[in-house]
Amino acid sequence: MDSVVAHIVGHIDPNPTAPLFVAIQGPQGSGKSYLSAQLKQRLSQPPHSLNVALFSIDDLYLPHDGLVHLATQEPPNPLWAGRGQPGTHDVKLGVEIIRKLRSRCKSVELPCFDKSLFDGEGDRLPSGAVIDSPVDVVILEGWCVGFYPISPEELSVRWNGIWREEIAKLNLPDFLTKFDLERVNESLKDYTELWSHFDIFIQIKPVPV
Repeated sequence: MDSVVAHIVGHIDPNPTAPLFVAIQGPQGSGKSYLSAQLKQRLSQPPHSLNVALFSIDDLYLPHDGLVHLATQEPPNPLWAGRGQPGTHDVKLGVEIIRKLRSRCKSVELPCFDKSLFDGEGDRLPSGAVIDSPVDVVILEGWCVGFYPISPEELSVRWNGIWREEIAKLNLPDFLTKFDLERVNESLKDYTELWSHFDIFIQIKPVPV
């Protein structure tokens, strides 16, 4: 934790014109939300006393009606049957928030998604936390933060290679088509603008035990 805090603080401009943007990525259950919360606490307290904005990629999920529309469009994609995968987020909203934070607007409202609504399908709340300017550090955490699309050739290699191997190894039902993955991969192109605003990327890699 100390090394991560030092790394972030070391990248802060003494005369900033915009916040320092920090992205944290890790698989589900890896502790990225805990790490993000601890970083905000440590950076907000003396001796740093920084104004930190923290939100999750989960808070950028489409509203419930948007998720339903995505799940019911033709042809159906099993990967979009619920929230989580690239394509289920409101990327335009994320870019808008980042731009407001970068421009140091007087105050910025951060979205909040409540996963308990609609019997667990979730929905965006009508209002979220408001953070006042100037913001020193912005932290965005999520499992797919920093993910970029791969080439059609690489997708084919993985589809015919590691994907088939893992399906067989774990004895999983093969309910996806290559086209399903291609559509999710294509949606990642929209996310690249969001990632381009970040100065630091931190990746959590769990160690097998």
